[in-house]
Amino acid sequence: MSIKTKIQGMINSKHMLPSITLASLLESTIVPIPLEALLVPLMQKRREKLWLIALMATIGCLIGAMLGYLFGHFLFDLMRDIIMQYLTTEEQFSRFQKRMETDGFWFIFSTGITPIPLQIAMLAAGVTAYSIPLFLLATAMGRVIRYFGLAVLVYYFGNKTEKLIKRYKWQAVTLAVCVVALVWWLIIFK
Repeated sequence: MSIKTKIQGMINSKHMLPSITLASLLESTIVPIPLEALLVPLMQKRREKLWLIALMATIGCLIGAMLGYLFGHFLFDLMRDIIMQYLTTEEQFSRFQKRMETDGFWFIFSTGITPIPLQIAMLAAGVTAYSIPLFLLATAMGRVIRYFGLAVLVYYFGNKTEKLIKRYKWQAVTLAVCVVALVWWLIIFK
């Protein structure tokens, strides 16, 4: 069954909003398919629920992010000795942990809006025991920009949104990566 067929079935389903939440949770944890492929057509067809769709996608992502954080935290605890013996040293890990303390918020935030997989930030935050409230705030901010940004596009451009995204996808990705790189450069060389 193709994505378009699944979207068509979901459009008028009474389970549309929980399905979006679940899809977002799965996308943020284990399914490497961008949620935008589902959200944009759905938002175009159900414009009366545009903001609710973006909200449910954000909530699903936050639940998935928390699961990924916990997975990274507890898996690292179980495997710390092996990791320290074969993959890194206590000194290297300590430097990584300090780096997450100082720059982790912006790293996590940037994975929420760029093509960098959020899973990397979730695991890094969990492994280093990064502040959970700051982790959730950075994740929420990044994904709110991403999902509500799509909702704004659909609000203003309606059914033309999907074509606009396809046409300007790489320019938008390049712009987002450049902005994030500039912020990182400013943070590192402050």
